[in-house]
Amino acid sequence: MKKVKLKDIFEIRKGKKVESVDEFTPNKVRYIQIEDLRDDSNIKYCLPEKNYVYANSESIIIAWDGANAGTVSYGLEGAIGSTLAVLESNNKNVYIPYIGKYLQSKFDYLRATCTGATIPHISRKALENLVIPIPSIETQMLISKTLDKVKSLIDKRKAQIEALDQLTQSVFLEMFGDPNCNTKNHKKVPLGEVFEIKTGGTPSRSNNNYWNGEIPWVKTTEVNENVIIHTEEFITVDGLSNSNAVLFPKDTILIAMYGQGKTRGRTAMLGIEATTNQACAALLPNNEIEQDFMWRQLMFQYDALRTLGRGGNQPNLNLNLVRQFEVILPPVSMQKKFVTIVKDIEKAKSHLLYSMEELKAMYNSLMQRAFRGELFTEEHE
Repeated sequence: MKKVKLKDIFEIRKGKKVESVDEFTPNKVRYIQIEDLRDDSNIKYCLPEKNYVYANSESIIIAWDGANAGTVSYGLEGAIGSTLAVLESNNKNVYIPYIGKYLQSKFDYLRATCTGATIPHISRKALENLVIPIPSIETQMLISKTLDKVKSLIDKRKAQIEALDQLTQSVFLEMFGDPNCNTKNHKKVPLGEVFEIKTGGTPSRSNNNYWNGEIPWVKTTEVNENVIIHTEEFITVDGLSNSNAVLFPKDTILIAMYGQGKTRGRTAMLGIEATTNQACAALLPNNEIEQDFMWRQLMFQYDALRTLGRGGNQPNLNLNLVRQFEVILPPVSMQKKFVTIVKDIEKAKSHLLYSMEELKAMYNSLMQRAFRGELFTEEHE
């Protein structure tokens, strides 16, 4: 299999600053931003300008700067912003979807070779010298189409999982109505009246004896409408004893009180005993309330929780605001019925999640084998 450096088959052009316009502007063209490389459903626009850098259906786009540097997409058409770069080739012996997939498989390499201490930037030299395996054009197309088939199965699993999540929401609304406006006139109570609500703490980072222990420690970035059974960091018994950290029981509901982006107001439930940082409000289990019901309700009220935030450029929640936040409290029998239904839905969802992870593993395995020349031989053609 022939191998060539990227610079031998591609020209790299860095994007420029683009002024966006609304969707109703005449003669507009698409404006491609970094987030479009992962999800291109939220289309933005700009007016065409000669000095802009444009991508077309035969271009590869790479995120050049920032937290998403190294992310690769292809097949998008429009003007690209200054944090992106476009790779273009006139070589008739390369199939763009194949090269695009190869570059996507090199994300870790692209990140590892980034420059910039605070904001990562793609290293042009490292990218230009990246060696790409180039089988015949027919094999490139066969590899790409084979990977596309597996990717389509992964996308179907994602859609099925999303449909089950929507089903859970539909069941909730059917049984209890919208909790934000209490359309079914259920009893309403402040969270502080029905839950013991605490917060956590962070052991001193300067004391190595407090970290890398066996006690899970949750950060707000890990609070994302999920059941938490793993954490990125752990503290020691000494860290727990010498800080404001508290070991919370399984089924505790967590609310992110502050954090960047969309973090504030998000919730999670502990599937294990764990501690948290001080940015989490913890609703300890109440034997008279179904925790899963309350957690699902708080997911519905995400926007309402966020609007409670106060404080300058980054409005935050606090324990007092969380305690005052009102929720509906229907009869426990209704809560239990809802939780039973949700358990059946979650069981089906669990099977789909397992299947999706298997498909992802298959995709990665096929991709690595293909780029090593092990998936298809030239004789196959």
